[in-house]
Amino acid sequence: MQKILVVERIDENAIKGLKEDFLVDVRYDLKKEDLYEIIKDYDGLIIRSITKVNKELLNRATNLKIIGRAGNGVDNIDIEECSKRGVIVCNTPTSNTISACELTIAMILNLNRNVVLANKDLKNGNFRRNLFVGNEVYKKTLGIIGLGRIGSLVATRMQAFGMEIIAYDPYIKDEKFDNLNVKKVESLNDLLKVADIVTLHTPKTKETLNMISFDEFKIMKNDSIIINVARGGIIDEKALLKSLKEEKIKGAGLDVFEVEPCLNNPLFEYDNVLVTPHMGASTKEAQIRVGQNVCTQVRCGLLGFEVNNILNKELLMKNKLQKANIIKNYDLNLKNEGALK
Repeated sequence: MQKILVVERIDENAIKGLKEDFLVDVRYDLKKEDLYEIIKDYDGLIIRSITKVNKELLNRATNLKIIGRAGNGVDNIDIEECSKRGVIVCNTPTSNTISACELTIAMILNLNRNVVLANKDLKNGNFRRNLFVGNEVYKKTLGIIGLGRIGSLVATRMQAFGMEIIAYDPYIKDEKFDNLNVKKVESLNDLLKVADIVTLHTPKTKETLNMISFDEFKIMKNDSIIINVARGGIIDEKALLKSLKEEKIKGAGLDVFEVEPCLNNPLFEYDNVLVTPHMGASTKEAQIRVGQNVCTQVRCGLLGFEVNNILNKELLMKNKLQKANIIKNYDLNLKNEGALK
């Protein structure tokens, strides 16, 4: 019977379902060196965002066939190295979209109405409403960077607040902008110049790393707010800190950070920075969906059925073809050598 290793927490009922077909070991809080030692025994691996699947791990994962990422982002997985070894990488991109969208909206409203600060002040024995005068989002401009699943949900929901929605996403067709009633801007700078609130909904890639840095903050309005519930590293935290010190922007909402777990970050000292511990997917509903979806995909992959969200399908096919050509050329060379003799 094939074996699956679960190293980060997912829904318990989903794990029970896996145990009907596989030997499943649940090893939360497994140390890196212990993971490296035992990974050779497993056909499937289920992770979230903390475990690093790199070349060093893959060199030891001699039986590994599929990696299931319970969640969306995969910057902790070396997909190219997985593909070279024929290891399928899949994720659950739709499972936590609603939860991430709602946390984004919660941050937008909290930062504009000072809810968290007022709550803390009142519980400390003060009743100073004049200290927490905020702003309405009505008729303000929301700039969405990345009009994918989560960005689209944010757009439709914030339209109900009477906001003007603009978005920058060079990979999305104009038709989707029109269907969502979202104004398309042609460049990132065009969005940053006019947006009262900027929210990020892009994956972390070489292209988006430090996408918002010193130059970008200079462009933004002095009373603007920026939200990142996507991936740490899309915002340059040093640039954000400098902009806050110089009052170049009004505030920020951060659920993700360049280094996680994130503790004692100088950004935490600012009352106008609302922070949460990477909890965009931390709702009961999302956790159930994520667990069920990742287990379904890993089961399908190991039993030879179709996997819905393979992230490296093209690379796997490319490597398969390359290997086939190498074998073909090798056989041809042998025949040629025989003919010459």
